[in-house]
Amino acid sequence: MNSETPQVSVAPESPVTGARGIDPETVPAAPIQDSDLPKVSGKYIWLMVLAQLGVFIAFITPIAISLAVKVNQIAPGQEQNLGYILGAGSLTVMLTGPLLGVLSDRTRTSLGRRVPFIVGGTALGVVSLLVMAYAVSIPVLMMGWMLAQLGWGQALAGLNASQADRLPESQRGKVSGLVGFATQIGPVVGVISAGSLMGNSLLLFLVPGIAGVVFCLLFVLFSREASSKALVVEEDLSLRLIASKYLYNPRQYKDFSWNWLARFLFYFGLTLNTTFTAFFMASRLGVSLQEVAGVIATLGGIGILATTAGAIGGGFLSDKIRMRKPIVLAAALIFAAGIIVMAFAHDLNIIMIGSVLTSIGIGGFSAVDQALLLDVLPEKKTNAGRFLGITGFATSIPQAAAPLIAPLFLAMGATATEKNYTLLYLAAAGITLLGGLVVLRIKSVR
Repeated sequence: MNSETPQVSVAPESPVTGARGIDPETVPAAPIQDSDLPKVSGKYIWLMVLAQLGVFIAFITPIAISLAVKVNQIAPGQEQNLGYILGAGSLTVMLTGPLLGVLSDRTRTSLGRRVPFIVGGTALGVVSLLVMAYAVSIPVLMMGWMLAQLGWGQALAGLNASQADRLPESQRGKVSGLVGFATQIGPVVGVISAGSLMGNSLLLFLVPGIAGVVFCLLFVLFSREASSKALVVEEDLSLRLIASKYLYNPRQYKDFSWNWLARFLFYFGLTLNTTFTAFFMASRLGVSLQEVAGVIATLGGIGILATTAGAIGGGFLSDKIRMRKPIVLAAALIFAAGIIVMAFAHDLNIIMIGSVLTSIGIGGFSAVDQALLLDVLPEKKTNAGRFLGITGFATSIPQAAAPLIAPLFLAMGATATEKNYTLLYLAAAGITLLGGLVVLRIKSVR
């Protein structure tokens, strides 16, 4: 067995620090020790980083620009349709995430538990991009985005479950930092590519998808997962069992629950901030929606260094000092500050300052909070996919609800020439900051 073969003999919960394991029905179980999981190789880490980069190029580019352009083509002046489409996609993930996570945990093949879902999700993701590219109505475009959430979302879930299966505590911050950096520059790469493809709907969606296919296949081919055929399934699959997997007792896993709430609040605020980015930029800078792709690409390119500092710096630092919570809180503070700057900006230079701050904050939060999640994730040995699916609610619910709520803020005090983006962004700043504060309630991790 080589150094990359996953070892799944782990405790039910894995905080960085904590007391001895006690009855799991009353309090979280004992922390994972580094000896429980061997360190993964550099090859595994970089293949994971590239795979996540590819998925985010394919998956987030539509959110960043492609869907906004397509909505404007199909229904000019009806930008609220973008919120409905994104909300429907997130609702799809919310309903299917834990189910697919349970099926992943129970998969028994020579390829392992996660590979079949990464491959299947990637294939469905490509189909979804074609549907969106050829859509001629809002309902068809919505269906395409729902398929994208199922496909690319499941590929991403498989990659995250692989990290839960294989990463020791001492490498979680480092890997989460590198992955966090990749997931932040993915949309930037996608938007830059989209800037030269604005006149071709097919290529606008499909070119980013090629990156997702190539990098996911590289991960599958060269980062071998051990066979799962010998793993024992303790319960027969039934509708009652599946339904029960959507819920858990928050008192049994308190730290996991606090982390879930913190993530929910942060991503609710983040979604409020980002859903109408293209329209915000066009309004504040006085340019057309087609022209704004270049502006977003420029800001994204500048933000790469800031995201690197937040994600890689925060992730590596959290491993070195063995502290996660202060870094997560600092990231939320920086992100909130950036949103406030943008809320009052009507000049590209000021918007640029706010964008850099938000890039640092997003990078730091996404990386270190992911490491924190792996620290407190319950039942890694048998139910990592299930609990990662439940964690998915913390992002899918905000992605479903925030786009529906955002138009209410935009309408308050709106003028004939501009919607109230100031109020929307201030609300987003407050909610994300609250998410950072909630992390302090976690007890088993510093």
